Amino acid sequence: MRCKGCFHYFQTLFTNLSSFCRSLAVGHQYSTLGTQPILCGSIPGLVPKQLRFCRNYVEIMPSVAEGVKIGIQECQHQFRGRRWNCTTINDSLAIFGPVLDKATRESAFVHAIASAGVAFAVTRSCAEGSATICGCDTRHKGPPGEGWKWGGCSEDAEFGSMVSREFADARENRPDARSAMNRHNNEAGRTSIIDHMHLKCKCHGLSGSCEVKTCWWSQPDFRVIGDYLKDKYDSASEMVVEKHRESRGWVETLRPKYTFFKPPTERDLVYYESSPNFCEPNPETGSFGTRDRICNVTSHGIDGCDLLCCGRGHNTRTEKRKEKCHCIFHWCCYVSCQECVRVYDVHTCK
Repeated sequence: MRCKGCFHYFQTLFTNLSSFCRSLAVGHQYSTLGTQPILCGSIPGLVPKQLRFCRNYVEIMPSVAEGVKIGIQECQHQFRGRRWNCTTINDSLAIFGPVLDKATRESAFVHAIASAGVAFAVTRSCAEGSATICGCDTRHKGPPGEGWKWGGCSEDAEFGSMVSREFADARENRPDARSAMNRHNNEAGRTSIIDHMHLKCKCHGLSGSCEVKTCWWSQPDFRVIGDYLKDKYDSASEMVVEKHRESRGWVETLRPKYTFFKPPTERDLVYYESSPNFCEPNPETGSFGTRDRICNVTSHGIDGCDLLCCGRGHNTRTEKRKEKCHCIFHWCCYVSCQECVRVYDVHTCK
């Protein structure tokens, strides 16, 4: 995943979370985001609420960028063995292509993971002292438990979620079904961060005796959030669109398609359009197909050659790899290894 720079990032990030995910440009200039001045007024497409927020919180914008980056990386990890593998497109502002134009499960997941990524990165940055406008959470401590006391810096996940909500949802205010779906999935992503906050503790004392233990609220590793939202993707609720008239005009809302299933909660992902099968390349749907994808010949799951290759079969080639081997630990203290060449079978879809 390569970045086209700060300007393209902000141009696409703020238009709405659809653009936040669909049209985001992220990549090689991330290292300069924190050193370049951000002129909010020069970013096209901002609604007044976004513009005000950008100006008030300009110093956390690099963290917002980092959050989108880790969200996309986690998406690619979670779908690495799927027909759709969260492929991004170089040299295009529409980083996912047209895949997210439809209200599919894939759109639901990307909205949720990107929204969670921004909340996560802003929360972590604040706890690390990277910004003066935020810091540690002092509101949710309560009485300490037996054998420990409060210490360290509790991460303020509510502030991170607020930042994500203000940007992601600012333009999702249309009375249509897609805005309703996006808002729901954005919030599901942010809620996953809050739900997975946990106590992290450190022992103090002679030789690690833990005579004193200090604890603070901490976010989990982002992989935990990715695994959780991937499960929500697999169990996402299909909805149908209903139209009804209100004082402001026609409004679209969503209701569960199947009444005999448990209705979705605010923690579940929702969608209302079917996904393409992603077996064959299709520029209209954004499918790249699965030709030449590496498959697992021993797996009966979706990453196996039968399913991933959509019944077309697979090719097998041998590949030589240099690896460290015959490693020996020497006292004290280093390890010496030899270099071995091993031959592997690599299976790719026809």
